[in-house]
Amino acid sequence: AALTVRFLTRRFIGEYGDMEFIYSHNLTVDGREILLHIWDVPSSQEQAEDGSSEEKRIQWADSFVLVYSICDRASFNILPLKIQFIKAAKEGQSQEKVPIVIVGNKRDLHHQRVVSSEEGRLLALSLDCGFYEVSAAE
Repeated sequence: AALTVRFLTRRFIGEYGDMEFIYSHNLTVDGREILLHIWDVPSSQEQAEDGSSEEKRIQWADSFVLVYSICDRASFNILPLKIQFIKAAKEGQSQEKVPIVIVGNKRDLHHQRVVSSEEGRLLALSLDCGFYEVSAAE
């Protein structure tokens, strides 16, 4: 949520509850106006739900940004399963690749890092995803 709000408002808010939100935002890319809808779901809520709710979100979306904390190994370790689930649901019989980006957040907390940048890059490469490391705070 902090990363989404930072992207939309350019402000950092550090604490969020475990609620999901759908944000809408107009963006100009290459001279074209694009309307983004962002369905922001905290991982704690995803883990508590059944697969049908997650499947509904996957079918709703055209692309995916999966965020983990570089300070939380568990948030990183669930990514391969999530990505396989997304690819199975979206690509199925289709030959079209679903856009997925893995984002390591909290780069500013490098002293608490437990997941290296190299691990993130290698995971993204092995799963054919994009990769970035950022800091919502900075």
